[in-house]
Amino acid sequence: MSRSGPGDAVPGVTVPDTDPRDRLKRDAAVHAVTAEVRDGMVVGLGTGTTAAFAIEELGRLVRERGWRIRGVPTSEQAAALGRRAGIVLTTLEETPDVVIDGADQVDPALNLVKGGGGAHVREKLLALAARRVAIVADCHKLVAQLRGPIPLEVVPFAEPWVTRALPDRWPGGVARLRLRDGRPVRSDNGNLLMDLECGTIADPAAGAAVLDGVSGIVDHGLFVGLADVVYVAGADGVRRLSGERRRP
Repeated sequence: MSRSGPGDAVPGVTVPDTDPRDRLKRDAAVHAVTAEVRDGMVVGLGTGTTAAFAIEELGRLVRERGWRIRGVPTSEQAAALGRRAGIVLTTLEETPDVVIDGADQVDPALNLVKGGGGAHVREKLLALAARRVAIVADCHKLVAQLRGPIPLEVVPFAEPWVTRALPDRWPGGVARLRLRDGRPVRSDNGNLLMDLECGTIADPAAGAAVLDGVSGIVDHGLFVGLADVVYVAGADGVRRLSGERRRP
């Protein structure tokens, strides 16, 4: 894996000073769109606050430059933002040229934890289907080692089984329903969202294999070997971190 240094800024657009964390998110997103997207592309539209800035920038290109961009959204939220931005939406009947999405955590090997917004099933499907995956993040998302909670999407019928089974499959792990106002939270797919509390994750690939093997879990938020590049914004500008993508 090769990385650029802090001085290797990616050419992009200067964004206005807003909330410091939002400014970093916007800067990473704008740089990624500038580097990764061209007129006529099919673009995967990620979910979350950083990805929303990328959708906003894509919409600007559609309105101001007349670019013909088609978007495959990873969630109903992303679809709504895409429509509002003027992006024509499509489905996985078309292969995305690139997905631009955020992450909750990024480790030195560019493995990710995703799913804080509950869209990790569709996000992973797009990441697997796309020709290229670009992650956008602020510097606070970089970690030395991934750690829990790991988001899970679970078939409702299987929730009691998954709750019982996971501590045996993942020693010390505890799966909890994600609640909002005291009620279980469901994904756009109608399934339950859960979070596996598990501390640090010594081997993300092995952890992903464990979760892949638990019946009832539709998918999980460990993204191992799926990112081609990560654009990280910090006080010194935007760095481009690249690695070797390993398709499952």
